[in-house]
Amino acid sequence: MYATTYHKASSLDDAVAKLGGAEDGKFLSGGQTLLATMKQRLAAPTDLVDLTKIPELKGITLDGDTVTVGAASTHYEVHSSDAVKSAIPALAALAGLIGDPAVRNMGTMGGSVANNDPAADYPAALVGLNATVHTNKRALSADDFFTGMFETALEEDEVIVKISFPAPEKAGYEKFRNPASRYAMCGVMAVKLKDGSVRVAVTGAGSDGVFRVPEMEQALAANWSPDAVASITVSPDDMIGDLHGSPEYRAHLVTVMAKRAVAAAG
Repeated sequence: MYATTYHKASSLDDAVAKLGGAEDGKFLSGGQTLLATMKQRLAAPTDLVDLTKIPELKGITLDGDTVTVGAASTHYEVHSSDAVKSAIPALAALAGLIGDPAVRNMGTMGGSVANNDPAADYPAALVGLNATVHTNKRALSADDFFTGMFETALEEDEVIVKISFPAPEKAGYEKFRNPASRYAMCGVMAVKLKDGSVRVAVTGAGSDGVFRVPEMEQALAANWSPDAVASITVSPDDMIGDLHGSPEYRAHLVTVMAKRAVAAAG
């Protein structure tokens, strides 16, 4: 690891100011990807600005039909939150599938979402549940927030403050895990919102990150059952291919995991 200077931000303004004063600074929130990358000397920021102690970024609340998760909330906090478990049990279950206990107690929702790893679980949750990402500058729909593999709409000095989720009528998440990393080789969030609309979001499989499957959404809107998506396939042309699985294998997993997600939703 190369030398770096650590800063603990006390407020959002303080964090932005500290980043602006750095030669090549990075925000730190959990660090489950960034610190590992630095240890391998694949990243060498001059400064790290820790966001996890900022009060505005903490806490999970349920207000009416909306669950709001502070960006610095850990995966364990999301998984164990009574508010999340009562309003969106699929989101609580998803958080409990991330990594291992050490990762779940250190990693944060905001950090994971900002990193937008193509195999991360939260992108499917945000897109599937039609979440809104609130930053220190604006509010972005999940559909607009994720722009490609490891790419988001965030500006250089923009900080995720919280993420709000409308409680759905029903939702289910299922993923096929890499047995070593526990990252999703394919994860599907199937959701029926309270307005009757259906969303199916896929993570871990697409070469451009999280994506929706309109054909499955239309089929489930007409008939909410695993059988409705059993014959719907996605093209392998846009799937990830690596030593863990071919594009064709991941395309097959999308259908399998979608069926399981709908069944899990009930």
